[in-house]
Amino acid sequence: MKLDNERFTQVIEATPLVAIDLIVQNELGQILLGQRRNRPAQNFWFVPGGRILKNERLADALSRISHTEIGIFVSGGQLVGVYDHFFEDNVFGIQSIDTHYVSLVYQCRIESSTNLAPDEQNEELKWWNLESLLASPEVHANTKMYFNRNKDNGFTCELCLA
Repeated sequence: MKLDNERFTQVIEATPLVAIDLIVQNELGQILLGQRRNRPAQNFWFVPGGRILKNERLADALSRISHTEIGIFVSGGQLVGVYDHFFEDNVFGIQSIDTHYVSLVYQCRIESSTNLAPDEQNEELKWWNLESLLASPEVHANTKMYFNRNKDNGFTCELCLA
């Protein structure tokens, strides 16, 4: 169930949003990122992901989000962890309303030759080496959090660093 903009603004203002983020890796260990067109994290490179809808099962959300964000259906994936994301802005650009996401992070592997299609939320999709991802100021800190062993995130993405 999708909410109208007015009601969704009230939800953003009052509660955390629950989302799925996808750590998509290829056979070379590269990570797929999309350059975001929309707020929050506009213009930053970020892992594919999206909000879970009311009454949507996790497996259905994972499949819908992966198909919407990158053009393929992911029907499995390994849960990596649960992370808080705090943004100073919101999807509507309304001053003084920040956004809090609780993100369930899943990892999956696909072949780099897979035909991927960015959606309207991403300018483009690109494979990144881990070192480049961590060093780039264009990659959002919330994405780097999944891979950075040096910070106390509550979790480290050991599977992705192997």
